[in-house]
Amino acid sequence: MIEERSFQFSLDIIKLVKKLREKKEYVFADQLLRSATSIGANVAEAGAGQSKKDFIAKMAIASKEARETRYWLRLIEKGKILDGDFSTYLNEIEEIIKILTKIVKTSQQTI
Repeated sequence: MIEERSFQFSLDIIKLVKKLREKKEYVFADQLLRSATSIGANVAEAGAGQSKKDFIAKMAIASKEARETRYWLRLIEKGKILDGDFSTYLNEIEEIIKILTKIVKTSQQTI
């Protein structure tokens, strides 16, 4: 389920953000934390949507936040801001993006 998956991803990102803060990379830490945790927050809000359009709008925002999260993860990795293997994070965010994209597209077809 996307709600649980995005929640778990947020928990994993929180651990990464702690490492960034230890290296005093506060800007990257803050940006990554905001975008990554926003995914799950918007998915949770979508579940309580007032209408189908509201549901789609929240899921679309979650998708955009997931893409932003991917951007920050790639920047941190390629810019060597933090050493380590980012493949787990990048693979998971790709899967989340695919799921959210499918949810939005499918939901739009049934309006």
